[in-house]
Amino acid sequence: MIRTLVVDDDFRVAELHCAYVEKVKGFAVAGRAHTGAHALDAVERLRPDLMLLDIYLPDMSGLDVLQRLREEDRPVDVISITAAREVESLRTAMRGGVVHYLIKPFLFATFQEKLLSYASARERMVRLAQAEQLDVDRIFGALRTAHNQPLPKGLSDTTLDLIAQALSQSRSGLAAAAVADAAGVSRVTARRYLDHLCQLGKAELTMRYGSPGRPEHRYRLIAG
Repeated sequence: MIRTLVVDDDFRVAELHCAYVEKVKGFAVAGRAHTGAHALDAVERLRPDLMLLDIYLPDMSGLDVLQRLREEDRPVDVISITAAREVESLRTAMRGGVVHYLIKPFLFATFQEKLLSYASARERMVRLAQAEQLDVDRIFGALRTAHNQPLPKGLSDTTLDLIAQALSQSRSGLAAAAVADAAGVSRVTARRYLDHLCQLGKAELTMRYGSPGRPEHRYRLIAG
């Protein structure tokens, strides 16, 4: 099991991320922290394999935590999970050696992909005594997620974004016809994209029973 430390200043968000970690095969929550100082102390006490690190913390920046970890040569990998969109924050995180940089809000499917790609790369390294170039390429290739793969034939990233944006307007879900109207596409087109989002685990299809007759199919984003 990959023992994971969750660091976030928001108690509810930290609890949610802990629940997400427990849902991903091969991962377990080692602990949680809500400040930078607590995070550094937890790394010392718990010796986690992975830290999910928020950048906006009440006592210090998560980037400062990352720098301290590297200065003290702590053997913990870091995935940044943050609302910080500044390019300088991204650049500093990359320099600090983060494995992934995940921007809030995100879908559980995206979260899961990041963790599983990290687990795959980690497993490849554990099996190696010495790395050849092909091994290095495979390890870094394992860190690429399914989001980098091309969409099925006939689907476009632009329309997919429109469908997801339309769907995000309702927490309770929308019928395909309502999504089609909001996105400005035909109902058939909307259904294709909605079904694709469900296949990716980014959306779910539910039945809504109201007046007598056929139940209404409704789609809802699964958001993190």
